[in-house]
Amino acid sequence: MSSYDEIGAVLKSAQRIGLAAHVRPDGDAVGSLLGLALSLREMGKEVYAILEDAVPVNLHFVPEVEFIRQSDGEALDIEVAVALDTATQERLGDRTCASLAKAGTWINIDHHGSNPRYGDMPHVEPTASSTGQMVYELLKHQGMPITDAIRQNLYVAISTDTGSFQYPATNSATHHIIAEMMDAGLDTARLCVALYQTFPARRLGLMRAMLNEMKFGADNRTVSWQLTRETMDRNAMEPGDTEGLIDTLRMVDTVVAAVVFEDLPDGKIRASARSKDARVDVSVVCAKFGGGGHRLAAGARMKGPIHEAAEKFLKELENEVRRID
Repeated sequence: MSSYDEIGAVLKSAQRIGLAAHVRPDGDAVGSLLGLALSLREMGKEVYAILEDAVPVNLHFVPEVEFIRQSDGEALDIEVAVALDTATQERLGDRTCASLAKAGTWINIDHHGSNPRYGDMPHVEPTASSTGQMVYELLKHQGMPITDAIRQNLYVAISTDTGSFQYPATNSATHHIIAEMMDAGLDTARLCVALYQTFPARRLGLMRAMLNEMKFGADNRTVSWQLTRETMDRNAMEPGDTEGLIDTLRMVDTVVAAVVFEDLPDGKIRASARSKDARVDVSVVCAKFGGGGHRLAAGARMKGPIHEAAEKFLKELENEVRRID
C-alpha cells in the first residue's frame, strides 16, 4: 500500500490532475472529491473533478459544487488520476474512465474492504470511517491547504458515511478530526440543518409509500421495500431523494437488516442493504449478486424484474440472518 508521503509527493510534483468518485455519488464521494480537488487547486494545480452521474439534489448546498463536472468521455490531458471512495475502477463509470485514460499514474484512495487495490498507488483503509476522513488525514499529513470550503465538504463526507457518527467505524480519530475543524471555525450546526433537516416535500411522498409498502421477513428481523418506477414517477423523484430512507426502516426494534430495491432506468435493480448487527454481514449477501461494500452497508445491481430480484436477495439475506440463531 502506498503511503501518504508517496501519494503526497506525486500530487505535489504533478501539474494536471484528474479526480473522480463512484457512480450514483453520495456524500462521501462528493465531499471527498471536492475536498481534495479544492486543496490541489489552492496549490495552483490544474484540477478536473468529474463524476459519471450528476451530484444529487440534496448535496447541491456544498460549497464549490459547481466545480464538479459530469464526464463526457473525452480524454483529459492529465498526468495523474485519483479515484476516491470507489471500490473497483469500473465503478467510476465508462465515460469517467475514458476521461482519465491519459493519466500516467493512478492513485486509489478508498475505505471499502472489497477494494482489490487497483491502480499504481492504492491506499485502502477498510477500518477508516470514510474516505473523507482519509482525505483530511492526507491533507494534514502533507501540509496541504485546508480552507473552510474544504472543511465543509469533508464534514459532509464524514458525517454522511458514518450515519451522523453512529456507525461502528466511527472512532476517536474521527471525532478528533471534527473537533479540529470546529476549532478552525467550521459551523457544523448549519451543515447538519442542510444535511438532515432540509428536504423537498416529494421526499415525504416517498416515505409514505415506503411505510405503506414495507415488508417484514425472518420473524420480523428483516424489512424491505420495493421502489418501483411507478412510485418514482408519481412523486417526481430526483437523485438523492431517497438518501437515508433505509435508516428509517432499520429503526424497527426487531429488525437487524434492511434492504431497499430500486428500479433503474437500464432495467437493472439496485439493492441497498444495511445491517445494525455486526454478526449479519450484508456485504456477503451483496457479493452473491456481484456487489459488495461494507459489513453493515453494501449494495448490488441485479437482473429485473424487481419482484424477482427482491425474492432472490431476501432469501439469501434471511439465510445470513438465521446464522445468528
